[in-house]
Amino acid sequence: MSVLIKRLCLTTAVACMGCILVACGPQRVPSGLVYCSEGNPESFNPQLVTSGTTIDATSHQIYSRLVDYDAASGQIVPALATRWHMSKDGLSYYFTLRHDVQFHQTSRFMPSRPMTADDVLFSFNRIIDTQHPYHKISRTGYPFFQSISFAEQISSIEKISDDRLVFHLNHKDASFLSNLATDFAVILSAEYAEQLLAAGHPADLDQYAIGTGPFKLVQYVKNEYIRYRKHPDYWGEMPKIDMLVFDITSKSTVRLAKLITGDCSVSALPKAGELSVVQQHPDIMLESQPGLNVAFWAFNTQKAPFNDVRVRRALAHAIDKKNILRAVYQDTAVEATGILPPASWAYEHNADLIAYDPQKAKALLNEAGIENLSIDIWAMPVARIYNPNALKTAELIQSDLANIGVRVNIISYDWSVFSQKLSESNYDSVLIGWTADNSDPDNFFTPLLSCSSAHTQNNRARWCHPGLDAVLTQARTVTSRLERRYLYQQAEAILADQLPMVSLAHAKRMVLKRKNVTETQLMPFGGIAFGGIGHENGEAR
Repeated sequence: MSVLIKRLCLTTAVACMGCILVACGPQRVPSGLVYCSEGNPESFNPQLVTSGTTIDATSHQIYSRLVDYDAASGQIVPALATRWHMSKDGLSYYFTLRHDVQFHQTSRFMPSRPMTADDVLFSFNRIIDTQHPYHKISRTGYPFFQSISFAEQISSIEKISDDRLVFHLNHKDASFLSNLATDFAVILSAEYAEQLLAAGHPADLDQYAIGTGPFKLVQYVKNEYIRYRKHPDYWGEMPKIDMLVFDITSKSTVRLAKLITGDCSVSALPKAGELSVVQQHPDIMLESQPGLNVAFWAFNTQKAPFNDVRVRRALAHAIDKKNILRAVYQDTAVEATGILPPASWAYEHNADLIAYDPQKAKALLNEAGIENLSIDIWAMPVARIYNPNALKTAELIQSDLANIGVRVNIISYDWSVFSQKLSESNYDSVLIGWTADNSDPDNFFTPLLSCSSAHTQNNRARWCHPGLDAVLTQARTVTSRLERRYLYQQAEAILADQLPMVSLAHAKRMVLKRKNVTETQLMPFGGIAFGGIGHENGEAR
């Protein structure tokens, strides 16, 4: 579809929505917003993936969680649950649910009741109960929950009444509430699931999404757009826009062009080199803040020669991270010396033990008996917050490794193919990263590097270290922030010693928007949310 035709489609979509609203209610100018997104979602259920592209399109638009995380206060705050308390032994969490929370009504589903504890039980039992009729519907599993051993953590989930329930844990876990506030812990409709199961179409649950969020899904056309409509019975603050469109535009330069021409009001993931162009347009502004993220180069430690720590250290010493920061990030990131970013409360500045040293790299390869090494580097085809240009990063690493006699083959595909093939774990190394969902440091370690995560798509290094697992387990069972910080620094020391991956950078979180778009709140973690977005001087497009 050409850019012109696509523009007409999006404009028509907003205009048609206006006709519907004017015909059915007070005479007013309807409002809509077009967001230039970087790629297609893999699913419309964030429980099934860890892709940031999917999270952006689903978690805060379509769904709600029991609790949310407030970036300003750093506290867990009510969402679908209005209050909660923990038992004295720390093994049970009791929740009271918000009354009269309505699910979306669509042409596919007309709910007969508001949300109850049954919906919460369905949403989590699907994940933890292998005999649940919906458990195996997901072909990708439940990667975030599997990576944190959620099923092993939960003893049972008990319904007390329609508006009360309790999670019983097998062991104390200081990160439990934080995990319930992640973008993955969304609440689905049990009634909708029962209807689809009876009709023989259970997989539709994850594609034709029904939630309690500020927007309901209207239409998705792959590689083109996603259309949402305001949920008129939303339980929270009512969205200020009537219609939301994700314009799927993979090229950053095209996203910027659409923002300049007004075809988009907000644009994702600008490249650092484009920011000088933004300065030439006074009607466009950049929002940025330090992010809770990390870009890294992960080695497949289950494959030779990457199962030899000397080889991993050699490759790490061979790359010039400062040059990558200059060329790829251009002052929009800081160099990573560990997995935790400076924005984390457990961060501690340490000198990088793996400094750029090509001669040391050569010596380590010789010590390991490696000659004529040729490796593959898989590089993401889409920009992400933690790495605006993985292909460029791969090219710089390719050049650095050539200086020590290592040949590099760069591999990339369309994002949907890339993520599918990556899940097969038949790669040498991959350039990827992670954006945290909350400020708990465990969100950087357990989902990415625990032994339980080694069996999921999250642990790209396919690495398991019992010593690290022991430290992480201890860190989750204590409540003292000082003690937990000390333990996470022990975890950082293990990573620096074993190097299953090389941390490259912690990037600023950035978004471009037109100046008439107001009330945006750029958070250091999690997906983007449009429920509270507003605009001045008429419709934002």
